Amino acid sequence: MVVCGDDGLAHRLAAELRGVYGEQVTLVVPADRRRVRQPVVGRARAVSAAFLDRMVNAARGNGEGSGAERVVEAVEPTEAVLAEAGVDRATALALVYDDDETNIRAALTARRLNPHLRLVLRLYNRRLGQHIEELLDQAAALATGASPDTSSDASTVVLSDADTAAPALAATALAGTSKVVQTEGLMLRAVERRPPRPGQVADPGLATLALLSATSNDPAGADGSESDGEHGPRLLPDAAAVREATGRGTIVLEQVSYAGAPSVPASGLTGVPPLGSLFSRRLRWSLAGVAGCVLALAIALTVLTGDHPLHATYVTLLDLFAINEPALNQSTGRQILQLLAGLLGLLLLPVLLAAALEAFGAFRSASGLRKPPRGLGGHVVLLGLGKIGARVLIRLRELNIPVVCVEADPEARGLAVARRLRVPVVLGDVTQEGVLEAAKVHRAHALLALTSVDTTNLEAALYARSVRADLRVVLRLYDDDFATAVYRTLRAAHPHALTRSRSVTHLAAPAFAGAMFGRQILGAIPVERRVLLFAALEVAGHPQLEGRTVGEAFRAGSWRVLALDTRAGTEDAPGAGLVWELPEGYVLGPGDRVILAATRRGFAELLGRRSRDAAQRP
Repeated sequence: MVVCGDDGLAHRLAAELRGVYGEQVTLVVPADRRRVRQPVVGRARAVSAAFLDRMVNAARGNGEGSGAERVVEAVEPTEAVLAEAGVDRATALALVYDDDETNIRAALTARRLNPHLRLVLRLYNRRLGQHIEELLDQAAALATGASPDTSSDASTVVLSDADTAAPALAATALAGTSKVVQTEGLMLRAVERRPPRPGQVADPGLATLALLSATSNDPAGADGSESDGEHGPRLLPDAAAVREATGRGTIVLEQVSYAGAPSVPASGLTGVPPLGSLFSRRLRWSLAGVAGCVLALAIALTVLTGDHPLHATYVTLLDLFAINEPALNQSTGRQILQLLAGLLGLLLLPVLLAAALEAFGAFRSASGLRKPPRGLGGHVVLLGLGKIGARVLIRLRELNIPVVCVEADPEARGLAVARRLRVPVVLGDVTQEGVLEAAKVHRAHALLALTSVDTTNLEAALYARSVRADLRVVLRLYDDDFATAVYRTLRAAHPHALTRSRSVTHLAAPAFAGAMFGRQILGAIPVERRVLLFAALEVAGHPQLEGRTVGEAFRAGSWRVLALDTRAGTEDAPGAGLVWELPEGYVLGPGDRVILAATRRGFAELLGRRSRDAAQRP
């Protein structure tokens, strides 16, 4: 496996492939890691640095022929760099640079070097990603002589860390929000449920995916982690564990179906305000009064002269704009009507000027950044409008959640999204006094600190706590040890406040790692600080599934079959090809395709990578 990147996702992905799947990894990173990597703290930085140093020492000590663990230092993945990394002999290549153009250029080069290579690209532009995926798959099919319609070992998967993490981050900020995984038309919805009251029977839904930690519903409790033991979250528990777990919340699967693309509210997407907002009520009444006066003069002229109403209206408008002949030799009534029309024309000029100025101001406000309204409350304060923040903002607006954004960079890419959605934005450094107050944080429901700097997120959270002690806070923190220290400190200082932490790379790395083995990974949802994967697998070739019943194939804590997919090769209507209430005695045959939930290590065991690696060692 070859991983190329310039930030924390590359290191997290390399560690995932080595530690979970037992794969041989070549990591391509820039030489000056301190300059290109985003700042991280704590154990994650030490582990990543130790992993990289170990690979550097192995490569330099063993020479080019070792190929077991090595690193290639390069600023850009040129053809020479990819050849040195062994792309022509690799099984899969992950291109996770922060720049879309760099990933596309390297993917085109890699596909030429190795048509059988499985490519995984990190692209922020989703529409471009679809076209690139089709182009690279077609190029591989032509180079290998395979039909583009048939599956082959060469495949291209385009993923976005922002799209992977955005639903989880948005759901964490809103109590009771569903966790949704939606990929390639398949939608899986999981809901977090509170512990049942005494005497109340819990609804298991379609399947119980996880038992939350004993302190997950306690504001003072810490978020569960990998090392929490029995007190932490338990993924894919069996029926006995669910019955014995009292006072613990659960995550249950409510829906597995095929659906279309997520809908976005139509309001606020055009950037053009509605017609009623262009003019004030007073100005609209003034225009209506002028129109009424013109109509009255036209009727009076029709009655006085006997002209046709349309001709009378035309003559009145000519008098109104002072472009008609003076009524010198006409009747007194006609002269009076002409004078009244001229006077009305003089009154119309300031009204038209006011209308033009108000319309210009409305369009300018629509194309600019809005300010938070005075009476705003119950909203979400979103800090940071980078790639992640922009996707989270879109997700929150899809849920019709009021949002106020705070961004220090006036050139941030998410500002265009906020302007298009007409979301209020406060420009300024969140660490400066008065910025959070301008975002109405004292009346907010939650604070989402999603900047790329851990210390900035922490400082903003602490300052928000000083303004409002019970504010719900979600921090984007990279390191688990640092997050644990934050929890303990905030728990002692604010025992009744909810604070949670999510890592974008922690959410995205399992999906990228699974994609390097094929198109099996559908998505991932966070369970506190752990990750549960959803995958689609062919039963053939997996002895843990083939020939076994659904009950026998279930392994608690590792994987669980959720549904049988019968849509392969058919054109059924959406939702018609999934059987998700399989009987325990149904035997999985080699021709079946199943959808399952799995832990990271459980999925690695299903793929047989860890056992194969162990068998090859002496």
